[in-house]
Amino acid sequence: MTEITRDVVIVGAGAAGLTAANELKKAGLSVAVLEARDRVGGRLWTDTIDGAMLEIGGQWISPDQTALQETVADLGLETFSRYREGDSVYVGPDGQVHRFTGEMFPVSPATEKAIAEITERLDAMVAEIDPDRPWAHEKAAEWDSVSWDAWLRRQTDDDEAVRNLAFATGSAMLTKPTHAVSLLQSLLMAASAGSYSNLVDADFILDKRVVGGLQQVPLLLAERLGADVFLNQAVRTIEWSDAGATVVADGMSVHARQVILALAPILYNRISFVPALPRLQHQMHQHISMGFVIKVHAVYDRPFWREQGLSGTAFSPYELSHEAYDNTNHGDERGTLVGFVSDLHADGVFELSAEERKERILESLSHYYGPEAKNPVVYYESDWGSEEWTRGAYAASFDLGGLSRYGAHLREAVGPIRFACSDLAGAGYQHVDGAIRMGRLVASQIVAEIRG
Repeated sequence: MTEITRDVVIVGAGAAGLTAANELKKAGLSVAVLEARDRVGGRLWTDTIDGAMLEIGGQWISPDQTALQETVADLGLETFSRYREGDSVYVGPDGQVHRFTGEMFPVSPATEKAIAEITERLDAMVAEIDPDRPWAHEKAAEWDSVSWDAWLRRQTDDDEAVRNLAFATGSAMLTKPTHAVSLLQSLLMAASAGSYSNLVDADFILDKRVVGGLQQVPLLLAERLGADVFLNQAVRTIEWSDAGATVVADGMSVHARQVILALAPILYNRISFVPALPRLQHQMHQHISMGFVIKVHAVYDRPFWREQGLSGTAFSPYELSHEAYDNTNHGDERGTLVGFVSDLHADGVFELSAEERKERILESLSHYYGPEAKNPVVYYESDWGSEEWTRGAYAASFDLGGLSRYGAHLREAVGPIRFACSDLAGAGYQHVDGAIRMGRLVASQIVAEIRG
């Protein structure tokens, strides 16, 4: 087994780990990045499937994601705007298809009023939340003890209003059933984007993409690190004391003064810690779990929906695919739609055969775009739940009561071990932007400690 010594060893070659490694190297510290997979990027993965370039993982950049924007610019990458010209589509509870423009979808005046009033209420609550310290709010425990769905149903008895408000953070972002996440967790999700209104504004949150794919960010960050990135090195054991640590992977061990765990918290238990982590961490990590969403890619010989005057933006809390967008690549003559099937719906379709699952999902897309949606030339499902080193998507969140109970301890260092990933972020929570912010934060803490 190869043995090396570094100032800092980073476990995980996603955006957080690679950002931290680059920052540490700039500060003159030596690093080693150990990655279990045979590629860098973590939940960022751009791949070519049947001749079509697809964003298997994360892909969008919103205006508030300044850390990601800075990194993209620093790496010399170009961005382009998501196609959004024309009408959006909404399918109501009666299955009727409605075309519309603007932010408010076509619902009854009473439902529109309920949505507007509750959105205003939520924006006011979110404005009081510090995304880095949501547990510090005086009502944190109260808001963490009630489910997102239950709180909304206390505000109105309009079921259509509740479903549309709920799925924005529940099914669409946290990718868990809306009864399984707390109001506080939902407010954190909104606060991480600046407001609830930002989070539900598709034109804001899904603004730009990177030409050639977002995985270029970790690929180019890894390129700068060169031989300091080690692939196919699943970490099995970390022996630690206040003096430092030895990190043992499948083919090598690294002696270091500091360790950064830059992987999703649900994977910490794949590592044996000697001595064991403190009781608090053991308890806390049992109350964090991944959501689950299938990202569906359907590529067509042309973007046929544009011929119908449609933008490609479509959503409905009543559809199997609760939202879908024009995801056509920059300069591509073909048209690509991306749809999402989350939480309980995703569980259900995975009980079907692959062919029946495809048929059901494309049927749902056809409700938005017409029968042509049923005949893509390339079809692919991103199933992060089956990924050994991810086990869900998009990210991890607490169960009811967990955020107020344990949130303050999420980022606490344990001896020489620090934690950094998008799942622990405030601003940019669950996004690449948050991963970069966490990588920068932990790197700055280590530099201060080593030089202090």
